[in-house]
Amino acid sequence: MGILNVTPDSFSDGGQHFDIVAAIKHGIGMAADGADLIDIGGESTRPYSEPVAVDEELRRVLPVVEAMCQMSGVPVSIDTSKAAVAEAAIAAGAEIINDVTGLAGDPRMIEVARQSGAGVVAMHMQGTPQTMQDNPHYDDVVAEVLDYLRQRRDSLIAAGIDRARICLDPGIGFGKTHTDNLTLLANCWKLHELCCPVLVGHSRKGFIGKVVGEIKTNPLAGSIGVACAMAAQGIQIVRVHDVASVRQALLLFEAARGIST
Repeated sequence: MGILNVTPDSFSDGGQHFDIVAAIKHGIGMAADGADLIDIGGESTRPYSEPVAVDEELRRVLPVVEAMCQMSGVPVSIDTSKAAVAEAAIAAGAEIINDVTGLAGDPRMIEVARQSGAGVVAMHMQGTPQTMQDNPHYDDVVAEVLDYLRQRRDSLIAAGIDRARICLDPGIGFGKTHTDNLTLLANCWKLHELCCPVLVGHSRKGFIGKVVGEIKTNPLAGSIGVACAMAAQGIQIVRVHDVASVRQALLLFEAARGIST
């Protein structure tokens, strides 16, 4: 899944693709580089980010969603927690709703997903983007994230969303400490017991620098390393900024394990 942030303030690439033409060009480039999905978002969810009004989020994302659906040749996901934005994006051709609140932040979101037939990505987050890094705590981060995602899966199914349309995301960096992130990444394979595809969004996040040392940080190299670790655990989707490099690394990872590609 290629990340397309149409924002001025995302943590890694804020402002780089805020211009609509630049965003479309970048999205088409990611598709050409081998992205299987393009995830378009118009509101930063970095720690302490401020919410964006619905009208502004729509202004940012809709032209890009429309263009990518017409031109990219790959399915488009809308990264939003607002039902109105998801509804408009689906009408413009998006096929997936990627919601950091697990489709719990907006009371209309589940109904939009059910009526539209869109796929959904339900993520775990402790708190909100404004509070999530204020001393997050777990007694057992793997068990608690697993339990939350099980509950969200069951709630979505009970609301009429088919299990085959549900993907689950442990929310790396969303209300987790450095140790929590690494513990979750080492145990993502346990999420397979929920019988839904798993998405991991680790790309360029701060824990990479803490592992290798901030001065020496190469976020691309670290992102590739985690992507290979996720592939080894059978994780179905990695959400990344650097599509070409990660895809090439995964192809070589598979080939070196004797898996034909």
